[in-house]
Amino acid sequence: MEQDYIPYEVERKWQKIWDDTKVFQPEPDERKKFFITIPYPYLNGNLHAGHTRTFTIGDVIARYKRMQGYNVLFPMGFHVTGTPIVGLAELIANRDPQTMKVYSELHGIPADILETLTTPESIVEYFSKEAERAMRSIGYSIDWRRKFTTTDPAYKKFIEWQFDLLHEKGLIVKGSHPVKWCPNDNNPVEDHDILHGEEATIVDYTFIKFQYDNTVLPCATLRPETIFGVTNLWINPDIEHVKIKVEKDGKTEFWIVSREAYRKLTFTDRKVEIIDDVPSTSLIGIKVRNPLTGNDIITLPASFVRGDNGSGIVMSVPAHAPYDYLALKDLYDKDLSQYGIREDLRNIKLISLIATKEFGDYPAVEAVQQLGVKDQNDPKAEEATKIVYRREFHGGVLKENTGKYAGIAISKIKDMLTQDLIDQGIGEVFYEFSEPVVCRCGTPCVVNMVEGQWFLNYSNPEWKEKVYRCIEKMEIIPEEYRVEFNNKVDWLKDKACARKKGLGTHLPFDDQWLIESLGDSTIYMTYYITNKFFAHGIGPEHLTHQLFDYVLLGKGSVQQAAAATGLDEKLIAQMKRDMDYWYPVDLRSSGKDLVPNHLLFFLFHHVAIFEEEKWPRALAVNGFVSLEGQKMSKSKGPLLTLRTAVEEYGADISRMYILSSAEQTQDADWRNSGVEAAKKQVERFYSFAREIIESGAVCGMCGELKLIDKWMLSRLQHRIRETNNDMGSLRTRSALQNAFFLLLNDIKWYQKRGGGNLLYDMLDTWVRLMAPFMPHVCEEIWRALGHEGSDIVSLAGYPIFDPELLNNSAELAEELVDNTLEDIEEIIKVTKMTPQKIVLYTSTAWKVNAFQTALKMQSEGTLNPGILIKTLMAEPVNRAYGKEIPKFVQKIVPDIISMRVERLEMFDDYELDELAILKENQQFLEKEFNCTVEVYSADEPGYDPENKSRFAIPMRPAIYLE
Repeated sequence: MEQDYIPYEVERKWQKIWDDTKVFQPEPDERKKFFITIPYPYLNGNLHAGHTRTFTIGDVIARYKRMQGYNVLFPMGFHVTGTPIVGLAELIANRDPQTMKVYSELHGIPADILETLTTPESIVEYFSKEAERAMRSIGYSIDWRRKFTTTDPAYKKFIEWQFDLLHEKGLIVKGSHPVKWCPNDNNPVEDHDILHGEEATIVDYTFIKFQYDNTVLPCATLRPETIFGVTNLWINPDIEHVKIKVEKDGKTEFWIVSREAYRKLTFTDRKVEIIDDVPSTSLIGIKVRNPLTGNDIITLPASFVRGDNGSGIVMSVPAHAPYDYLALKDLYDKDLSQYGIREDLRNIKLISLIATKEFGDYPAVEAVQQLGVKDQNDPKAEEATKIVYRREFHGGVLKENTGKYAGIAISKIKDMLTQDLIDQGIGEVFYEFSEPVVCRCGTPCVVNMVEGQWFLNYSNPEWKEKVYRCIEKMEIIPEEYRVEFNNKVDWLKDKACARKKGLGTHLPFDDQWLIESLGDSTIYMTYYITNKFFAHGIGPEHLTHQLFDYVLLGKGSVQQAAAATGLDEKLIAQMKRDMDYWYPVDLRSSGKDLVPNHLLFFLFHHVAIFEEEKWPRALAVNGFVSLEGQKMSKSKGPLLTLRTAVEEYGADISRMYILSSAEQTQDADWRNSGVEAAKKQVERFYSFAREIIESGAVCGMCGELKLIDKWMLSRLQHRIRETNNDMGSLRTRSALQNAFFLLLNDIKWYQKRGGGNLLYDMLDTWVRLMAPFMPHVCEEIWRALGHEGSDIVSLAGYPIFDPELLNNSAELAEELVDNTLEDIEEIIKVTKMTPQKIVLYTSTAWKVNAFQTALKMQSEGTLNPGILIKTLMAEPVNRAYGKEIPKFVQKIVPDIISMRVERLEMFDDYELDELAILKENQQFLEKEFNCTVEVYSADEPGYDPENKSRFAIPMRPAIYLE
């Protein structure tokens, strides 16, 4: 081994060896297989720290399973369909200043190359090479023979087959549905196309039509039941309003809405045109009619009403909406004469319509008072709103003043009441985003009711039922996400699956449309299996539906597939054997942002196309990564690319840091100070290994083992067990805590205590334990340990827990020494004494007996202070300590009862000779404190000038310093 750890040299060396030996290019064999996939990256930029985390977790699991003896397939492809790459090419071609700056400075693209990336094809070619280079540089154990991009001609044939199949099953339908829409691109947008608002959903509001002078003032609400409690409408005098003609289903009405609302309505299934501008002030102070109750209510001014929210006119329910109550209250003493309002607004009576256990008649008032909310600008107003809405939704029922709806739960009323309002002609459905959405081209998106659009019929109840069954059968990591997946299935509605612009595959049954980017990325895991064959001279013309039917689904015969394709029967049979061996996917690991879209569609399409034995077996979800506390963005920054991280710190250091910075679903924050700390840890690991190897250390397991050796072996088994448990649940942070940091502490103690016989054996195990996390440096150490030729650590056996090597007595003996050391240090620290002599007193026999009895009773589930005292006093030898036993019992029982099962098991058959152990370690303690150490039993204390021996208890000797 070299004197210093130089990451670049070690990493390039071992990456070349892995490539040359094709160690990560698996073929079917007699071993149990493990097929792991992670979502292929979208190539509108270089891979960043978020990818680094998700992909590294996947690689660690792949390496771990490989070392466990599984035949592991870990492939990778590249996603390029959709509009973002087309938009990026246009921005670069137009030399957009922001784009040129971001991609040169943050993505690190040289100016002369960036200027050439003016077509989607050139961008795909550039970033696919960069992405593969970056993933190779960090040491991912990927089978690169199987790579592809989603615009490859062969892949398009695969997608055509899939969509024809879904269409035949009636799962792709044509109709009018609300979709996220970019008016500039004149296209539906999906999450990959969005600059802001990726989390936004399409929410169905209810438009309630308040009447004024043969004109409708529509108000959008998520809670149509509150129409019974409306006391006024809110209108912002500072926004523009227009009168519009609205035609729908043969009916014509005239509405007054904000100018922004008019724009949104042009994208709905209504025909609308502007008739006139309406001065906003003319709308305030008028009386409008509640269409359901017939009550006349006043319109009042409110600056909080936004023109881009709903219709730009808001209904007020102050009994149940804290903001409405606060806004009304804020007007009580205002002069509103400019609007012709002279009445006392205190006379507006609040209308209670919902009964809940937690509140009286006016929940909004009570919540405002309980939280001390001052006015509508107080941040606590939002908290009050959430409390009221949550309690009313989950436990509220409608009161008698709601007529036929009385007694109905709030959680069940919306759809029923909305339909009634529609039937009566006083309500309509209006779709709105849950938050603003902006396309990557910079245009604010709208909800568009598209006619003649193709949709995946995700609302189909039979299809959903299959997905529920799949989720129930599969493993979800972490388990709490199972509820999240089921909830997302509940809410999922039909999804637009085609667009007119961008890269992708044309719908085979309607070539005017391109399949959108999430629709073509659902079962591509099967394509990894077949693409290994396609890469060798098989053209798109060979890839018929009969081939995919036979290879992927087992339909038809090999002879029929050969006749339809012109391919050799043996080749087709081999494809099917590979498919049958590798499928299904054993683990799909991904970032949590893909739960509501890609991962959900992944499940839907699998259950629609494959039989149950081919359904995915496990899903794992991990959190996001920020950069120095800031959210990363490929298009705006800040950004840390994978390549930059590896160039600056090295592959293993980057892996070590990103894996140890946060647990699975927690969000990680990449901080340079943390990476520097990880660098020191990796360098320490390398230096420790080099020192052991250069010392000439050899296997020590064959020789005589001292107590400290047995302790080290025992601690090692704990670390192995915990690491394996953590890896099974993808808790990489906890796994590293056990496999590296805690084990490092154990080894330091072992060496401090004079241990050395097992250092070679320890290192041999430690390197294998750490190999999935830091593969390059572990390969280097493994080779230096004497493992030559094809024996690489990536294929070595992962350490397995051996219960035979657990040694409770050895661990308790070291714990006794450690406790004693710490207690002495604490006394010295408090007293500021430099001791000339230290005297230790181990526990008396009766206390040891009491401790042993209490442990036995706890193991049997019968430990009780009173019973323990009686049991001890029944022994004649203990009666002399009748006054001391109750005090001692009260001291030890709480500690023993609070012991975890693992801790209690350590004390099984506790027979520790503490006197002998401390005497054996006298020299160690004398060396530590540079003074004389004497050890006595409290039964025969010998030298005890201050009667300290009376304080001795099991595992905690009494201490006297002088």
